[in-house]
Amino acid sequence: MHDRHSLLVLGGARSGKSIFAEDRCSGEPGEKIYLATAQPHDEEMQMRIQQHQERRGDDWMLLEEPLELVGALEGNAAAGRTILVDCITLWISNLMMNDGDVAGEVGTLSDLLPTLAGNVVLVSNEVGMGIVPDNALARAFRDEAGLANQILADMADEVVFMAAGLPLWLKGRRN
Repeated sequence: MHDRHSLLVLGGARSGKSIFAEDRCSGEPGEKIYLATAQPHDEEMQMRIQQHQERRGDDWMLLEEPLELVGALEGNAAAGRTILVDCITLWISNLMMNDGDVAGEVGTLSDLLPTLAGNVVLVSNEVGMGIVPDNALARAFRDEAGLANQILADMADEVVFMAAGLPLWLKGRRN
């Protein structure tokens, strides 16, 4: 990556997107911040969060922000620093469950992304490749996530799609 670079890593569940994003960040000099949007509502999610923390090790500073992602990025982005946001789709889910303005927040994030100093890596699920959900909330989530991915992919310097642990560059080039 460069002095100021943004990367969007897309993929399905267990596609290898978080590991790929962490590996890309680990190779960067300077401070690394893991900006987590997950909330440990149940034991299974607590175990997932713990696995992510153990895999990353102690080189990362952890910042947990389930809703105010834009403010957290504004307050922590800096030259020589890399921020990994994992993940956009959980952030969207959190916003929806709290009656937040998803489109407005995504638009603000999109406008902010090219202005941030340092490196920003966003991880997001591609949720629109399966069957049409059977309920309105799930369909609304799929639509919001799909639109967010399109908007963020347009603004990101580089976009990678992960499948079966393998990266496919959609935008930008491999370093």
